[in-house]
Amino acid sequence: MFARKGITVSGGFDLRDEPWIPVRLASGEALRLGLRDVFKRAHEISDLELPVAPAAAGLLRILAAITSRIGRDGDVALGDARVGEHIEDWMALRRQVLGRGMFDQEVVDRYFDEEVPAGRFDLFDAERPFLQDPRLVAECVGPKGEANPSGVNKLVFGRPTGVNGAVLFGHHTDAAPVPVPAAEATWHLIAQLYFGPSGQCTPRRITDNRTGSTDAAPLRKTLSYFAWAPELFATLVLAVPRPDVEADWEATDACPWEENLNSPLGPMTPLTWPGRLLTGQFRHAVLLVPSADRRTVTDAYITWATHEPARVTRDPYLILDRRKDGDFQPREADGSRALWRDLDSLLLKTNRRDAQRPPILEALPKRLGPMRVRAYGFEQDGQQKDSIWFQSTTPPVLQWQEESDPAMARHIKRCHEAAEDTGDRLDFAAKIAWKIAADATTDTSPKARIRLDARKPGPWASAAVNRYWPAAEDEFWRLATPEHIGTDVTRPFIEAALTALDEAIGQVSRADIRVARARSRARGILLGLLRQTRAS
Repeated sequence: MFARKGITVSGGFDLRDEPWIPVRLASGEALRLGLRDVFKRAHEISDLELPVAPAAAGLLRILAAITSRIGRDGDVALGDARVGEHIEDWMALRRQVLGRGMFDQEVVDRYFDEEVPAGRFDLFDAERPFLQDPRLVAECVGPKGEANPSGVNKLVFGRPTGVNGAVLFGHHTDAAPVPVPAAEATWHLIAQLYFGPSGQCTPRRITDNRTGSTDAAPLRKTLSYFAWAPELFATLVLAVPRPDVEADWEATDACPWEENLNSPLGPMTPLTWPGRLLTGQFRHAVLLVPSADRRTVTDAYITWATHEPARVTRDPYLILDRRKDGDFQPREADGSRALWRDLDSLLLKTNRRDAQRPPILEALPKRLGPMRVRAYGFEQDGQQKDSIWFQSTTPPVLQWQEESDPAMARHIKRCHEAAEDTGDRLDFAAKIAWKIAADATTDTSPKARIRLDARKPGPWASAAVNRYWPAAEDEFWRLATPEHIGTDVTRPFIEAALTALDEAIGQVSRADIRVARARSRARGILLGLLRQTRAS
C-alpha cells in the first residue's frame, strides 16, 4: 500500500488486460485492447488507432521492445544478444519469426505473468507503477515539505496551463482541472516521456538542493517512420531494430518495467540493445495520482529524471539530414509538410550524402509483399511550445526501394525534386508579382531586376503555395507509377503552380494594368523553370 496525496493506492489499472490501446481488426471492427491481447491478436489487427500521435510513436517503441522478448523461434528471441552478434543470423531469425504468422500465446502469457515482476504493468502500482517513479510524491515538495504536484493539465498535451492558457484557450483551467480517464492518461504519460519539454519543471528535492529544470525528451520535435505491414504482427516484428547499433554489449539489457529504479543522481545506465535503446533514454520522471476508484487520473507529478548528458545514439526510426556544418540531425516534424515529400529519403539508400533513411527501413524482407510507411510527428520547438501532432500513411511504396527497384526509386526522386523546385519558384514568383503590383515605383520592364523586402512578402505567395501543395500531391501520386518512368514530370507541377498563382491573384484585380503585368512576369518566371529543365 502506498499513499499519494492522501489517497491509499494498491494498483487497480493493469495495462496487461485493461482495454486502453485502440486498434482496428482486419474485419473492420474497432475496439480497445490491453497489452496481452494486442500481442495475442496482433495477426488479426490491421491498424493501431491511437489518436495522440506522439503517444503512438512512443507506444510502438514500447511494443517493439516487448516484441524483442516474445518474438521467438523456439527458445531464441529477437532481442537475444547472442544471435545479435551476427547480423545474418539475426536476419534469418527474423524471417523465421515472421514465418510463424503470429506470436506464441504461451510465450505472451509467460512474459507478462512470469518474466516481468508483478505490478510492473499496473498504472497505479504502489511500488513500481508502469513507467513512473513513486519517489516523486516525497521528492516533489514545497519549501515546507508540502505536496507540490504539477497538475493534471500539465500531463495532457493540448491542455492549457497557467493563467494565460486558462483565459485564452478552452475550458480546462488549473483552478478546476478535469480528471483524465486512466487509458487516456497512459497515452499522455508515454507522450510526455518521449516528447516532453525542456526548461522549468516541478522542482525535485533529493539532496539539500531543490532543482526545477529538465532536458528535452529524446524524441522532441521529431518525425518517426515505421514499415507498415497489412497486419500488426508483421509491423511489430519489423519494428524491432537490427543489432548493428552502437551499444554496450557487455551489460544486461532491460526495459524500465524489467529492472529496479535508477538513481537520478547516479550515472546513466549503459545503452544496450534493444530495450534501453527504445525505452531507456527518458529525461523526465512522472507519477500519476489516481481517483479513489482508480479509473481516472486527477493529478500528476512531472519533473526531471536525470541531469546526466544524454547518450549519443542513432534512433532507428528517424531520417537524418545533413546540416551546413556537415553533421547530421533528425529531420524535424512539420505539420504543413505532407509525407510524400519525404518519400525519396525513405526509398533511396541510407548512404546518401544529404539524407539518411531510418535504419528500420533497411534490409526489409521481400516476401512480405507491398508495404506502406506510417509516420508520426509532433511539431514543437526545443523548449515549451507545442504546435500540432499528426500521422500519415503512404500507399504501398516500399517495394520501390532502391535495392529492389532502382529505376522507380530514382523516378520518385525526380518527381519529388520537380515538385519542390516548382514550389520554391512559385513562392518567389508570387512575391515578385506582389512587389510589381503593390509598389508603384517598381520598374515593370521584363528585364528589370526587382529587389524583394523579406519583411513585406505580400499575401499572394502564401496563398499560392497553400493552393499549390495539395494539387502537387495529387500530381505526384499520379506520376509515381512505373508507367511514367522517363516521362516529363516537370510540366504537370508547373501547370499546378500556374493555376495556384491565378487563384491567389484573383479575378477582380486582373483588370488593373500593374496586376496584369505582375501576373505576366510571375508566369514567365514559372515557365522559365520548364525551359531550364528541357535544357538540362
